[in-house]
Amino acid sequence: MTDAESPEPHQGWHSRGYLPHWDHPGMIQSVNFRLGDSLPLTVIEKWKAELALQSGNDDDVQLRRRIEEYLDASHGECWLRRLDVARVVEGALFHFDGQRYCLLAWCIMPNRVHALIETREGFPLAEVLHSWKSYTSHKANGLLQRSGAFWQREYLDRFVRNAEHYGSMVAYIEENPVKAGLEKNKDDWPWSSARFRVSGGAGVPPAS
Repeated sequence: MTDAESPEPHQGWHSRGYLPHWDHPGMIQSVNFRLGDSLPLTVIEKWKAELALQSGNDDDVQLRRRIEEYLDASHGECWLRRLDVARVVEGALFHFDGQRYCLLAWCIMPNRVHALIETREGFPLAEVLHSWKSYTSHKANGLLQRSGAFWQREYLDRFVRNAEHYGSMVAYIEENPVKAGLEKNKDDWPWSSARFRVSGGAGVPPAS
């Protein structure tokens, strides 16, 4: 599937100058994006240099592990802890669900957002992310009485290969608050699809 030519305006495999991205309609993709101060680039570069000096390690795996541990420690201002800001972000995820994408799972952490969506033709993944980030940064900065970058420019995406991979991605997204020590049970976290899934909800509630 990832060798298929993507119809316009979708871009297939492409890069925005730093990370590779896959954009094709009808794909189920995991995406995550984080606050601008959550993980400085200097920290990542330092880790890369350290790992390059070590032998016998899978650098990519080790780097991802360090990044997850750092983010779970809630560095930075963690503006998404605020109920009003988290509510704005969750509302943005809901807003175009069923129109521009199908929202399958999500979790809003103190310094980042995880989402699993099925993409739709005519709505490239980068445009979906831009819509989320542009709207929420404007609203959040107003609530916080601040200006400047709210989100980091880049985002991470990963396409789901099969049903088993889908199940593991949903579990990974919804278990984030437990893994970070924020809750004992995933369905107790107020900003996650787990609370609807565990309660037997039929889907995402409509945007208010």
